[in-house]
Amino acid sequence: MQDTSTKQMTFTDLINGDTPVLVDFYADWCAPCRMMAPILQELKQEMGEKLTIVKIDTDRNQQVAAKYQIRSIPTLILFHKGKLLWQQPGVMPLHQLKMVIEQKITSS
Repeated sequence: MQDTSTKQMTFTDLINGDTPVLVDFYADWCAPCRMMAPILQELKQEMGEKLTIVKIDTDRNQQVAAKYQIRSIPTLILFHKGKLLWQQPGVMPLHQLKMVIEQKITSS
C-alpha cells in the first residue's frame, strides 16, 4: 500500500519548482484524452527541458482531480513556481497550446 501523502508531496514539489509544469488530467477510457497524447508528445519534443508534462489519471487520483475541480477531461493546467497560471478543458491543437504556454510563462 502506498502512502498518498508522499505522492501528494511529490506533486506539490513538482509544481512548486522553477520549471513550468503542464498537467494533463485524463482517463484511459476517454477518446479525446487519447487524442491529446500525441499532441503532448510533440509539445515535449519542441519545448524540451523548458516544460515538464505530467499526466494524471483522474480515476486513480480522484483527490487531486477534486482539489483542482476537474469537471471534464481532458483538462490541462499550467503551473509555474506553485502558481496556477492557466486551466482549460478539452483538446487543443499543438500550435495554440504552445502559444498559450509561452505567453503565460513569459507574463508570470
